[in-house]
Amino acid sequence: MRLLVTGGAGFIGSNFARHVLTTRDDQVTILDALTYAGNRANLVDLEADPRLRFVHGDICDRELVASLMPEHDAVVHFAAESHVDRSIVAPDAFVRTNCDGTNVLCDVAGRSEIQKFVHVSTDEVYGSIDTGSFTESSPLAPSSPYSASKAGSDLIALAHHRTHGLPVVITRSSNNYGPYQYPEKLIPLFITNLLEGRPVPVYGDGLNVRDWCHVEDNCAAIDLVLRQGATGEIYNIGAGHETTNLDLTHLVLAAMGKGPEAIEFVDDRLGHDRRYSLDATRVRTLGWSPRRSLEEGIVQTVDWYRSHPEWWQPLRSNVA
Repeated sequence: MRLLVTGGAGFIGSNFARHVLTTRDDQVTILDALTYAGNRANLVDLEADPRLRFVHGDICDRELVASLMPEHDAVVHFAAESHVDRSIVAPDAFVRTNCDGTNVLCDVAGRSEIQKFVHVSTDEVYGSIDTGSFTESSPLAPSSPYSASKAGSDLIALAHHRTHGLPVVITRSSNNYGPYQYPEKLIPLFITNLLEGRPVPVYGDGLNVRDWCHVEDNCAAIDLVLRQGATGEIYNIGAGHETTNLDLTHLVLAAMGKGPEAIEFVDDRLGHDRRYSLDATRVRTLGWSPRRSLEEGIVQTVDWYRSHPEWWQPLRSNVA
């Protein structure tokens, strides 16, 4: 297929492009605005592949999107503002990119011969759950401007499917980690802090629970949904690796040979959801399952950041 991958210079998008180009015969066009988290350095190892094309541009630019869409068979839409803390202090960019940008893409795609539109979303749209796990039919109850804008973008995409027949499919994944993740996020922040001899900041009591999925496992699931997912459906992607932030911190510390003295407890995040948990039965029926344990994935991720200081060190000046 000829794939238009929005946000393909970001963390998950670049890993998805890498997955496709190493496992498929597809052609990939990346459309990315190169905001602070979009980075051409994420694609350096792919640039020699003649099947990859990079376009610098904004998904809100209707004219640009309209010029690209007819050249492609499918859209995989990663482009989004994604950091909860930033959304709390500066929400406007999240609404613009996540909602307005998604609407532009869907509207233009609906006027083209697009075979599949994969909208990549997050488990955060469901809010917090005390017991059990969210299914794809669970109500949406976002807690932050980020998750609210993603919930809005999900509904926009589904509305284009129901009103215009756009072949939309939505993935909602749990927390991702792995190579090329911007160092403001929890795991790369902790790793790079420790590499620089700094403490790791743990919100509140550290007992908030997240399900952690290695980015390469998530990309394999998204690729499977692209090819086999039913249009109009939602697919939760969760690895079943639920752990508290504090226990995750200890895994990172152990992988780096550090002790608990490196932990610095800080004031909790505003509106901090207590627990996320996904029922991923639907995507598993397509044949997907995670290939890495959390412990293995953390060790691999630590090793990647240790061996790629030239990638993360220039980005640290933008991290609070």
